[in-house]
Amino acid sequence: MGGYGLYVWGSFAVTAALMVIEVWQARRQRADTLLGLHRERALQAGEAAQAPVAVSKDMS
Repeated sequence: MGGYGLYVWGSFAVTAALMVIEVWQARRQRADTLLGLHRERALQAGEAAQAPVAVSKDMS
């Protein structure tokens, strides 16, 4: 490689590492998003089931 092997393989290693990190972050973000959506849906379902009935305080 004409004395540039360290540069070439170093660049390859950095690129490969960044690609792995990108995939890892995308999977983590997807999991966080799905978890947030599940929590939001559960909260909405819970609120619908436990919604207080409006009662007038003046019962005269």
